[in-house]
Amino acid sequence: MPARSHPLSRDVTFDVPLAKWTSVRVGGSAEALVKPSHPDVLVQTLAIAKREGLAVSILGGGANTLVGDGGVPGVTLKLPSGGEEVDGDLITLSAGAPITRLVTLMKQQQRVGAEFLAGIPGTIGGATTMNAGTKNGECMRIVDGLELATADGIGWVKSLPFVYRHTAIPAGAVVTRVRFRLGQGDLKESQAKMEADLGYRKRTQPLDKPNFGSVFTNPPGDHAGRLIESVQLKGHRIGNAQISELHANWIVNLGGATARDVVALMELATTRVRDSSGVTLTPEVKRIGVFTP
Repeated sequence: MPARSHPLSRDVTFDVPLAKWTSVRVGGSAEALVKPSHPDVLVQTLAIAKREGLAVSILGGGANTLVGDGGVPGVTLKLPSGGEEVDGDLITLSAGAPITRLVTLMKQQQRVGAEFLAGIPGTIGGATTMNAGTKNGECMRIVDGLELATADGIGWVKSLPFVYRHTAIPAGAVVTRVRFRLGQGDLKESQAKMEADLGYRKRTQPLDKPNFGSVFTNPPGDHAGRLIESVQLKGHRIGNAQISELHANWIVNLGGATARDVVALMELATTRVRDSSGVTLTPEVKRIGVFTP
């Protein structure tokens, strides 16, 4: 793989345009898009990729991913969303499940603890890998265990090291399921927190245009959006990509934008902020594939 005849061909599609799979709606095609129908298929895929020296990229909900205009060589994984377990305070979801499913189950089971994830787009796997969160919490602090697949097999680990917006997933491993521990608490307060957070997002974030959420992580003691706005880039446009007029740490696709346009804006913001304040912005967005100059 990639090859048109392959033992995993039932789970593989070739030359698949990926723009529609990402929330910012830009990027080229996957050389081979694999949607594993079973955990064993995923392990086989990872083993084949390792043996044949193929790059492996993971496309979750596409909410925090920028795909290069030149496409993605090798194998691109898109994990299924099905399968969930609830056992008291423990909720287990597949990596491909939307984050909203955890919030829904939390409310159904009358538990609290994941309020900060309400309104964050993407999948459970993506939220875990990037330790998604807000000022009110972060994903890995409510994780009780992770199931990881590698070329050698699949199994659970209790925890992994994590920092702000990053979890140390072992090289070559793919998160397949995540177990969360949610406790009991004030359900009315929980609902009020989620409603307040969703209201704030609607007022301050450009949710009406294709985007991938926050572009840069917040530097210690400051906000990336404030820094970008301070160098007069709010609303700045390159091609059909624009630094949002509503929130300077968001880039939106005005229609027909390319990954090249988006990268140019990111590089401009990085340079201007560094020259002005000495702060080097760190991308929160994950890049996969080939980026043309």
